[in-house]
Amino acid sequence: MKTNKFVEDLKKKSAAELAEELVAAKKELFNLRFQNATNQLDNTSRIKEVRRNIARIQTVITEKAKVAE
Repeated sequence: MKTNKFVEDLKKKSAAELAEELVAAKKELFNLRFQNATNQLDNTSRIKEVRRNIARIQTVITEKAKVAE
């Protein structure tokens, strides 16, 4: 599955790489919302996908933080 592969890749990354990934995903979400507001967005389901990816990234960051304690 595509999402399992995405999560596996996230778990292999360091905390700094995860933080960069999170910032990039948030920027993408902002741009998608902006495009949606100006009626330029064709694929509105991409917003939902990016939001879920942000949640996945944050979950992996939290898991790594708990393991580090």
